[in-house]
Amino acid sequence: MKFGIHNPSWLFGTEPAGIFDAVKAKAQWAENHGFAWFSVMDHLIQIANVGAPDEPFVEGWTILTALAAVTERIRLATLVSSVHFRNPAHLAKIAAGVDQISRGRLTFGIGAGWFEAEYKQYGWDFPPKPATRIAQMEEAIKLILALWSEPRTTFHGKYFHAENAILEPKPVQKPHPPLMIGGGGEQLTLRAVARYANACNVGGTPDQVRHKFEVLRRHCETQKRNYDEVERTNVIGFVLARDEAALAAKRQRLEVPTQFMGFAGTVAQVTDLIGKYKDAGSQLLISSAWRNDLETIELLAADVMPAFAEG
Repeated sequence: MKFGIHNPSWLFGTEPAGIFDAVKAKAQWAENHGFAWFSVMDHLIQIANVGAPDEPFVEGWTILTALAAVTERIRLATLVSSVHFRNPAHLAKIAAGVDQISRGRLTFGIGAGWFEAEYKQYGWDFPPKPATRIAQMEEAIKLILALWSEPRTTFHGKYFHAENAILEPKPVQKPHPPLMIGGGGEQLTLRAVARYANACNVGGTPDQVRHKFEVLRRHCETQKRNYDEVERTNVIGFVLARDEAALAAKRQRLEVPTQFMGFAGTVAQVTDLIGKYKDAGSQLLISSAWRNDLETIELLAADVMPAFAEG
């Protein structure tokens, strides 16, 4: 089982000027402590289950490009980019650039979008029907894959188009960077994974994740796709401490909400939980730490991950 770090919060002290130095140090630390993955959110404002809407929030592809230049081995991704924030042909160009800068370490994360508040603030249209947004995502994927592989691309879709478009240089990875679709919608999103993606990302309890993977397996069978070709990942937030007393103190100090959407536990409890995700079929567990709590990821690396080392 592999492990990754997700960075959903940009609260690193009080000075915005220190944000990049802090996230750079975090990504480099993850790279040097056994993590295979580092991702950031592609939002414009903070989402409700992570923090306040007026928190500092850095644009995802900007920070990913910078991290590509200051890391060497770790895989980088947005988890995940909304199809609506950028013209998909332009997004293909941005992603190809990040793959070049990172020397082939990009995983291209894309989703159908859901956070209507940021659409309204930034002036984008928000299609109210999930089916419409998912159809737009699928069409965008077709265009992006074409741009990454064809000398020139002409594409006339229902939602997007390109005319004799040149994208050079192409991504380093061949035939293209791995494509991850985020979301667990059983009828449409996981069907899109089976059609196009190299990886999926879902959330939920181990039983919920197991169920989503079984739904994906059925979609793969319908699409005549090898289920094992799709990397199965899940994402979860942690608050981690060595024992119950330390955990109680940390919950109070960090103001962890009673309805925390992740998991607050001891080393033993988190190890047991991750074992359940592994048994459910997860191959890459992508974790975040509430309010960038350094001890949480330190304990994860030192005391939890060794239990899942292969060999």
